[in-house]
Amino acid sequence: MIITKTHQDLKDVLLEPQAPGAKEAYFILPAENQNITVIMSGNNGREFNKTHGHFHKAEVVEIFQCLYGQGLLIMQRNDEMGEAKEFKVVTLSAGKQITVPAGFAHCAVNTGKNFLVILDNASSSPQALSYKLIKQKHGFAYYVVEKKGEIAFEQNPNYAVHPQISTE
Repeated sequence: MIITKTHQDLKDVLLEPQAPGAKEAYFILPAENQNITVIMSGNNGREFNKTHGHFHKAEVVEIFQCLYGQGLLIMQRNDEMGEAKEFKVVTLSAGKQITVPAGFAHCAVNTGKNFLVILDNASSSPQALSYKLIKQKHGFAYYVVEKKGEIAFEQNPNYAVHPQISTE
């Protein structure tokens, strides 16, 4: 079974929800304890196309392997009040492996001109994932946008705290 996520599915986490975007934003091919996610290239308004993003309900360490394409993996850890405490950005390219620590939400962003294909080792069942806080705040603490042909970060006004962006 292939799960298709559309522009409509992403509207609650986009900087400009009414702006045009990728009709079919990404696809998930789930298997037992692993998934392949294919993220289409393009933009949703000024924002690069991305996955919805989520936390895990259990303390899970997730491993991502970039199979094809280029992009960013953003990770965010929140405090008890739901405010961003840490915000990390890791560049994705074919062959790169990334570990998402337990307690971090994550989202993959396609900043390239082709598909971004990622393999992960986690369950994609709705019982294992939490989208609630990401939806309430309309995304992560920063949006990844295109500004004058470059990758830039724009603060999400739904957060009172915007921690320094760390890169790996």
